[in-house]
Amino acid sequence: MKNLTQGKLKELYIKNKKSTAEIAEIFKCSERGINYWLKKYCISKRTISEAIYVKNHPKGDPFKFIPPKNMEEAKLFGLGIGLYWGEGNKANKNTVKLGNSDASLLRKFIKFLVIFFNIDKKDLKFHLHTFSDINLNEAYNYWTRELKIKKEQFYKPTITITGKLGNYRNKSKYGVLTVYYANTKLRNILVNLLPM
Repeated sequence: MKNLTQGKLKELYIKNKKSTAEIAEIFKCSERGINYWLKKYCISKRTISEAIYVKNHPKGDPFKFIPPKNMEEAKLFGLGIGLYWGEGNKANKNTVKLGNSDASLLRKFIKFLVIFFNIDKKDLKFHLHTFSDINLNEAYNYWTRELKIKKEQFYKPTITITGKLGNYRNKSKYGVLTVYYANTKLRNILVNLLPM
């Protein structure tokens, strides 16, 4: 492995995001040998979660914040960050989550994720929380129509047995829908953008 210089190893492992197995194959040696040289050259190894992320995104990190380009986008960005700050679940370290009963609010949040973080809308998941006296098919039809999503994107719903009907029930004719986007990196970018 005379050709495996520190510069070459950094290029392959850090810049080109090659795995230790891929580098070992290039140099016709063992993974153990590559790990030895990483340690010898003081090149920090990726964590398991980082390695999985790199493997699943071979073209690079798709979640880079794209700043607003005009006043209209700036308004949408402010609205999206405000919604996540006020309504989003920041406690979950691996997933972007936001729930509401207002379809127009969720539509804006989804648009915010698509425009500023380049997410693919078909990768979103949804969880519906309804009451036992709400027609489940009607609720699904409402949300799929309003948000232009597919029923296959839904997790199993949570159905609460209806007791006394109050104001909350009247506001939630089609239940409460939570938007999920499972990505630790995106969640961290969003949290770091919050004005705290």
